[in-house]
Amino acid sequence: MSNQPDISFIVPMYNEEEVIEQFFAKMDEVLSQIPEYSYEYVCVNDGSKDKTLEILKKKAELDKRIKVISFSRNFYKEQALFAGLDEAKGRCVIPMDADLQDPPELIAEFLKKWEEGYEVVYGVRTDRGKDSFLKRMSANAFYKIFNMIADRPIPANTGDYRLMDRKVVDAVLTIQENKLFMKGIFSWVGFKSCGVEYKRPERAAGTTKWNYWKLWNFALDGITASTTLPLRIWTYIGGLIATISGLYALYIIFRTLFLGVGVPGYASLLVSILFFGSVQLIVLGIFGEYIGRIFTEVKRRPRYIIDEKINC
Repeated sequence: MSNQPDISFIVPMYNEEEVIEQFFAKMDEVLSQIPEYSYEYVCVNDGSKDKTLEILKKKAELDKRIKVISFSRNFYKEQALFAGLDEAKGRCVIPMDADLQDPPELIAEFLKKWEEGYEVVYGVRTDRGKDSFLKRMSANAFYKIFNMIADRPIPANTGDYRLMDRKVVDAVLTIQENKLFMKGIFSWVGFKSCGVEYKRPERAAGTTKWNYWKLWNFALDGITASTTLPLRIWTYIGGLIATISGLYALYIIFRTLFLGVGVPGYASLLVSILFFGSVQLIVLGIFGEYIGRIFTEVKRRPRYIIDEKINC
């Protein structure tokens, strides 16, 4: 590929006007220390409502290595990542956040591991002290539950910040899913991988676009995209309940034949009805999650719509 850069940095952005200048200044500082590598930026404006696109356009006018893809609306980060991968031309690709919580100082270590032969080098967060207690606990719980039930586990405390060889990117781009869970996809494609540990700093500026409700829905998407165990497990639970019910029926028959008919227990009957009703609603909810995914996939709508491209 002619004029192929060594590295493509994919940077999804949604309302990041406060941090863009700091991001590029920090990247210039870090990349000046590894001048042997050529690079490009693929900045994906994910329907920002502030001046993010305006600032990116000015940056792209001054530096042709900055490519800008702007969505017609907010399609969310997973779609923005995929769009960046699709546009990237580098021999390797590094997705990262603009808020500098993915420290650019790690890039040199990523490249060192890549030169050693690793095709995926992912960042591992060793210190999440800047996150709230609830966020740390929920993140740890998610990774433990996910890796217990998923067909292909993902390394704990990893995000999208990683280096991927070109052949890994090409493999990811063959994925046809519309409902994307990129961490699961990155793990699913395989290849020779290793982790690099780092301490996650605070945002350089601005505020996070994630809240607990969005994180909860993201976790559900990740689980339903990666395993059918939540569906399969109810076969075993149903069998267990049926066995217990059968044993209890035998007990009732034995008691009636030999001890006579006892006084009906309205409280126990009500509890049983509420219990089994709740179980049925939970099962229907899980079925609904998977049926919703099927509904989304069979519509075959595009993952995102691009409004304009700059330097692409």
